[in-house]
Amino acid sequence: MLGDDEILTVTLDDAAAGLRLDRALAEALPSLSRERLKSLIKGGRVLDVHGAILWDPAAKTVPPATIEIRLPATLPAHNVAQDMGLVIAYEDEHLIVIDKPAGMVVHPAAGNLDGTMVNALLHHCAGQLSGIGGVARPGIVHRIDKDTSGLIVAAKHDKAHEGLAKQFAAHSIDRRYLAIATGRPMPANGTVDAALGRSATNRKKMAVVAAGRGKHAITHYRTIEPLKGATLIECRLETGRTHQVRVHMAHIGHPLVGDPVYGRARKPLSDVLKACNFARQALHAAHLGFIHPVTGNSIALDSELPADMRELIDELRV
Repeated sequence: MLGDDEILTVTLDDAAAGLRLDRALAEALPSLSRERLKSLIKGGRVLDVHGAILWDPAAKTVPPATIEIRLPATLPAHNVAQDMGLVIAYEDEHLIVIDKPAGMVVHPAAGNLDGTMVNALLHHCAGQLSGIGGVARPGIVHRIDKDTSGLIVAAKHDKAHEGLAKQFAAHSIDRRYLAIATGRPMPANGTVDAALGRSATNRKKMAVVAAGRGKHAITHYRTIEPLKGATLIECRLETGRTHQVRVHMAHIGHPLVGDPVYGRARKPLSDVLKACNFARQALHAAHLGFIHPVTGNSIALDSELPADMRELIDELRV
């Protein structure tokens, strides 16, 4: 453990009996989110009164119990701050909403150690990002894929981070995507209710799995405009799972145009994609609505379709 850790000590009484450890601690320490506490437990930073590390967030609490939590000091991110000209849809002292271009990775990872949205935020926010995401993901509350464009929110301090995270967990965030799906979805407006989990054949892919084996996922879609061999649709997420729109639309037989993982365009659609030099999934996070975690105001933001999707739509208009 680091010498400059902040040490928190909490005593769990009979009201915590039988609760999961992470839940019991979250109820005793409202300033820390359950997800953060779960991460601290798994990181070996939660100990009992005898100094033994408590590794299991799901372990049942047996009171009375005195628990020590060692919060790591906020570390400066090793990521390089880079001036990348972010497009800002909204900003105040608590949070920032970025209109992310396609091709920008959200946070550093193997193969993308710089040039990410986090690198840009480190420059723009100059040390004002929430530490909950750790060194690699400061301020990041959710993510969108590298080749998906559109709106994404980041928190500048822990209170904002926790407030937004609770809304994402409660599925109360209003997220709507504009997408170009292959073919004609039937019915024209509908709901896909299908659990998602890792593919059994390719761990880098997500797949629809049997209920109980994956995470509950619901996507509501509606047709906006029929196109040649495709359809412009709006997808509203009731849940927010990895690749949710892409997998759900592929599941009903209408993968997104240009999706290199879950769909493959056939002629003449593939010829149009080549002519437009369009080489990504046609997916744009167009609307983001939430309750401001500090002021309580309703925030509703919209992002126009990027030029590459507009051009593609023009080429596919009937």
